[in-house]
Amino acid sequence: MPVTSRRAFLAAGTLLAAPGLAHAQAWPNGPIRIVVPFPPGGSVDTVARLVQPHLQAELGTSVLVENRAGASGALGAAQVARAAPDGQTFLHVFDTHAVNPALIANLGYDTQKDLSPVLLFGTSPMVITTPKGRPWADFPAMLAAARAKPDTVTFGTIGNGSLAHLTMMLLQKATGTGLVHVPYRGGGPLAIAAAAGEVDLPTATGTIFAQQIQAGGLRVLASTGPKRWSGGPEAPTLRELGVPVEAEAFWGALAPAGTPAAIQARYAEALRKAMAVPAVQERLVNVMGIDLAPRDGAHFQDFLARQIETWGKVVRDNAIKPD
Repeated sequence: MPVTSRRAFLAAGTLLAAPGLAHAQAWPNGPIRIVVPFPPGGSVDTVARLVQPHLQAELGTSVLVENRAGASGALGAAQVARAAPDGQTFLHVFDTHAVNPALIANLGYDTQKDLSPVLLFGTSPMVITTPKGRPWADFPAMLAAARAKPDTVTFGTIGNGSLAHLTMMLLQKATGTGLVHVPYRGGGPLAIAAAAGEVDLPTATGTIFAQQIQAGGLRVLASTGPKRWSGGPEAPTLRELGVPVEAEAFWGALAPAGTPAAIQARYAEALRKAMAVPAVQERLVNVMGIDLAPRDGAHFQDFLARQIETWGKVVRDNAIKPD
């Protein structure tokens, strides 16, 4: 291509790209809200507050964490689904986001149409734990006890329809055991109950029990991911134990549908940089037990679709209702 023609081609390309570039450069034009659809202190809230100061530095504007708890995260999600798609509002979610479409009637928004996946942060398995002093030494011994006396062994979760609840429903069917579900209202109450020895099998993400496990108050009998949980690598996965059940919690960010792709990409990049800060990474990986593997919006969208299909079927097949 002649030099003059090449210059004309490049100039034309610059002109065509200019509106999109101007839009991306103009953002952010005010404070950014991260809506956390759970109370303060939970894992979603903790992740948001860990990355918040680094997002502020990277994006050059105030970033506010706003807790809008209720309905397993659905109230906050509905608020973001109705927000203007201008890059000023983002939603940070947990695995309940994929369960709610089947669990909650009249959700108020379409999970896959009204919200745009921006970045999948990472995943973590459920851990099936037991308080110190329980008579079973390992998972097979617990199963034997549950089969010998059906409906006597209890398991605690953060609530009806939680991923741990659904996972344990699958486990019971796969192993032919009858366990008694004890739902609590969130990770905090479940952690307190676990410390008090109220239930035989406190089950949730390792983030909730990490301190108790490290202190020896809880033992991990099994984990539910495709590989062993980093916070308790001595405990086998369910698949290693011959139980064909697999489940992973996840954390991620979404935006109102229609948010410009350039804005979503810049927010995703800012999140990646924040999570790469050594102190942040240390907390997320080594303290909270999250397998940190950020994936882009297209991957997150496919991941969500599979999660919605998988766990929606479990909810419907077992006629599970919200608390």
